[in-house]
Amino acid sequence: MQIYVVQQGDTLNAIANTYGANPSDVIDANELDTPDNLVVGQSLVIPIVGEFYVVQPGDSLYSISQKFGMSYQQLAQINNLQVGNILSVGQRLYIPARQKREITVNAYIEPTGDEVSETLVNSATKNAPYLTYLAPFSYRVGRDGTLTAPPLDNFKQIADAQNVSLMLVVTTLEEGSFSRDLGHIIVTVQAVQNTLLDNIVNVANEVGFSDVHFDFEFLPPDDREAYNNFLRKAKQRLSEAGLLMSTALAPKTSAEQEGAWYEAHDYAVHGELADFVVLMTYEWGYSGGPARAVSPINEVRKVVNFALSVMPANKILLGQNLYGYDWTLPYEEGGEPAEALSPQQAIARAREQNVAIEYDTEAQAPFYTYTDDQGNQHEVWFEDARSIQAKFDLIKQLGLRGISYWKLGLAFPQNWLLLQDNFTIEKLE
Repeated sequence: MQIYVVQQGDTLNAIANTYGANPSDVIDANELDTPDNLVVGQSLVIPIVGEFYVVQPGDSLYSISQKFGMSYQQLAQINNLQVGNILSVGQRLYIPARQKREITVNAYIEPTGDEVSETLVNSATKNAPYLTYLAPFSYRVGRDGTLTAPPLDNFKQIADAQNVSLMLVVTTLEEGSFSRDLGHIIVTVQAVQNTLLDNIVNVANEVGFSDVHFDFEFLPPDDREAYNNFLRKAKQRLSEAGLLMSTALAPKTSAEQEGAWYEAHDYAVHGELADFVVLMTYEWGYSGGPARAVSPINEVRKVVNFALSVMPANKILLGQNLYGYDWTLPYEEGGEPAEALSPQQAIARAREQNVAIEYDTEAQAPFYTYTDDQGNQHEVWFEDARSIQAKFDLIKQLGLRGISYWKLGLAFPQNWLLLQDNFTIEKLE
């Protein structure tokens, strides 16, 4: 699979011909609605076997071979080169398809209101082949330990058709926000815990969930050990019922990190108790904050490195957003929130505004700026083939268990193509 970045003057036919691909296959792979009007800086996935690499200053056969997980002798042989040859900048080398390893893939799906929209049903159906888990978001806990289910529509049937396991996501959401008080009750009141765990086991057996996923956010910092003890109790009960247990963790870079979202999440204990964890490595750029990459890889790596210092890599799912934001500038705290949009919508907006897409090499994320019809300045950050491939490379480099997406329903076709090009997907049954 080749990733290509559109240059000034490029046409789809010329790009496809460069790589021996059929133009219609490129259109389908990227779901291009205006193939004759590409955006400068737009990344395209070219569906070919293997890929080509263009030699950069300072490259050698050895450094390139290390990048792609092969020996320099193999790289030289495939490209009919002598091992001692000096490479020329701009020279194109062929890299064969790489060996794939199996990973766990989860995706949250969040119905709003009392019904599941057609968009979400279609997204679940379309992307189920690429999932190990489908996680309806979420079952909400009452202050007495009762559970309120989200609308599930035919998620069970969709999951079963593609051998996908359902994840029972349990949250401390009240009236649309994570509740500090509710979280405190759950992790400190034994009677509520007993009722809750009884209800979880009953629902899991009734609906057919295989994993129970606790997403308790904004807990009081003083409840750190109480949350740990709740998880110990939950793990024992769920294991007796034949259920897995996973947790969602705020993106910490140290055990002592302060802040309401972080202090009650004890990475070491979660890593010990949970079958796996989801690192919520996104929302550096968020709707209520200043414009920046949503999941900059330099920041993501810091979180993963801390996690690896206290838990094994095979318990870690890397959290990944499937969306971006459009911020109106200048940023003012408490002002108008940024607009969420899909990668496809971000590209369409760049085309409509006739601006080129740029790429931040430190954050490994695409962005652009534009001025709207009212004279307002905007800054857009989103995901593309390059940014998601960088995350896949991180997963492979660090040997992580897999990836967890927040959330289905926003179109990002390149992600799913590259996911299956890089990995095979674990199926539990």
